[in-house]
Amino acid sequence: MKKTSFFLILSAFILSGSSVSAKNLWAYLTYATFNSPEGPYVETYLSIAGNSVKWIKQDDGKYKATVNVLMTFKDKNDIKAYKKYELNSNEIADTINLNFQFIDQQRFQVANGTYNFEIQLTDKNKSAQAMPYTQVIGIDFPADKPSMSGVEMIKSYARADKPTELSKSGYNLIPNIYNFYTGPEAKLGFYTEMYSLDKVIPKGQMFLVSYYIECFENNLKLNEFAKSRKETPKPVNVLLADINIRDLATGNYNLVIEARNSNNEVILSKKVFFQRTNPNAAFSLTQIASTEIKGTFAEKITNADSLKEFIRSTYPVSTGYEKDFIRFQLKKSDLPTLQRYFYVFWYQRSSTEPEKAWLGYNMQVKITQANFATKIKKGYETDRGRVFLQYGPPNARDAHYAEPNTYPYEIWQYYTLNNSQRNKKFVFYSPDMVTADFILLHSDAIGEQYEPTWKVFLRNKVSSPIDISESQVVNVWGDFSEDSWDLPTTNL
Repeated sequence: MKKTSFFLILSAFILSGSSVSAKNLWAYLTYATFNSPEGPYVETYLSIAGNSVKWIKQDDGKYKATVNVLMTFKDKNDIKAYKKYELNSNEIADTINLNFQFIDQQRFQVANGTYNFEIQLTDKNKSAQAMPYTQVIGIDFPADKPSMSGVEMIKSYARADKPTELSKSGYNLIPNIYNFYTGPEAKLGFYTEMYSLDKVIPKGQMFLVSYYIECFENNLKLNEFAKSRKETPKPVNVLLADINIRDLATGNYNLVIEARNSNNEVILSKKVFFQRTNPNAAFSLTQIASTEIKGTFAEKITNADSLKEFIRSTYPVSTGYEKDFIRFQLKKSDLPTLQRYFYVFWYQRSSTEPEKAWLGYNMQVKITQANFATKIKKGYETDRGRVFLQYGPPNARDAHYAEPNTYPYEIWQYYTLNNSQRNKKFVFYSPDMVTADFILLHSDAIGEQYEPTWKVFLRNKVSSPIDISESQVVNVWGDFSEDSWDLPTTNL
């Protein structure tokens, strides 16, 4: 029987960082949940940086590296699945250039449920402790209603002449483990499946599948990076497609995939976060040249310096293209161009009441100025101000400015972020203890600065850690960072 799989990217993490010295093992993992006639399973994709492992010369004169891997899936204290194995690199002729990764892919048969997944890695050729990482993985493929798999980002694909157990729907897919796309990359490829749509869409009717890119910060749909097509509902509908991102500006984005019925109601949807860096993409003034601003609120702003400052203040909530305009074109733009840009900016965010949207945002800018401005930075230019403007005020804020063993720091908590992320936190600290400029040190939110050793950085006030990869510190009197992370309490 042909095996059909369903893919869901759940998370990604860096276990430890080392890009040059190779002192620590550097690894990146994504994992996915699938369904098949044989039952659900999890597929893992592990990438090891070649310059972070020790290479051993073999009898044939070539070099090889080996990493010990242990993966386990636990339901409470019961181990439901595990694999312990050696991951061997390909042999290489020399170790002059180690700027590459070697990749491993595994599958685990597990039933619907919630599991504690743990991975431990050690370099076989080094004397070092295992690096554990744990993550909760939920698997849920209901049999009685439509579902959509996750989205596998892919580098390339080809028809499978001889399908293997790792093939999907007749294709051999090469996964793109990283969610970061650099300038030369022109295509964003992906694979997903929608199943059981034939159970809710009447026979003879079709549904619309759409896929597009939206800005991560404000969910603004970029219509120039959108496609759609009609399909007939089946037990499994496969979508293997790509979007040309050659002209996509540097920034944070979501790939959005939707299935809608004939009433334009969303039946299924998925979002995948990714980042793009593209120095060749720039804001084109022709995009706004024909904008009519007569009679609008933007026409009433006739002081160019004031308007430039208003536009600068929008940087925390701007798209990649808009940030490029602020960085490279704002200073040299004339008043009519500034007015058109400003109007289009707010019209895109509220076509019915753009002026109201601006005035509401400007009130938040004033709040950041009153609370977070420093002697050298305006409120919206600080990390706290940026987070406040991008996500709104936190639900809880814990401030610690006088602990004897740590730099001044704050921990913010959001119960809901961007209507999708739950219980996300931000750690800000002031390492110079003079300017009151609190820098974002760590957050578990998607797209934000991630630093698992943040407690060590806080302690640098009194001691320098021997190994920066060590994330655990001994609690001492007067240190409340652990409690504050677990339960921030004070409202802003």
